[in-house]
Amino acid sequence: MKENHKPTISTVAKINNTEITIIKNGEKRIPIKPICTALGIDFSAQLQRLKRDEFLNSTVVTITTVGGDQKQREMATIPFKFVFGWLFRIDARKVKPEAQESVMKYQMECYDALYRHFTELEEYMEDRTKLVEQKMDVIEEARNGYKDASKRLDAAKRAFAEARSMTLDSWRESKSQLKLDFSKAENLEEGGDNA
Repeated sequence: MKENHKPTISTVAKINNTEITIIKNGEKRIPIKPICTALGIDFSAQLQRLKRDEFLNSTVVTITTVGGDQKQREMATIPFKFVFGWLFRIDARKVKPEAQESVMKYQMECYDALYRHFTELEEYMEDRTKLVEQKMDVIEEARNGYKDASKRLDAAKRAFAEARSMTLDSWRESKSQLKLDFSKAENLEEGGDNA
């Protein structure tokens, strides 16, 4: 047995002090007349445009709901998800003068959103390529540093191995060798010639 749910109505925005409501009855729908009234555009003309639109015509549904005056009214509605596209197509020159700036600002936001949507993949690919190239440079630097460090490590390991292999005899042998610094001797001879 199906339950009859009473639709819920909530305010989602205010346009020129007119509350724009959303009707939830399984699907979110927006009455179009209050928006037309708030913008100062002809409701009948907008309803006809919606009905002629090949995408929106099948989405226009009349719903009986309680109006702002608490009386039951039949309201032409469209799904909430289509309201933004419908508003985008309204000619800003035909709305109330006090609403024109807001409509034009909204439409510019739509242009920006469309641009971002359709160029996002390209921008992502460019940013990703730059980032990959930067990280590859870091890897190459680290690889070169690793090669140098590897050589120094090998030399240090050899010196360490030599130190560990030193015996008492080899130590004595290296200590007993006479170490002469000939560069000092040459300096002394040169100084003696000048005297």
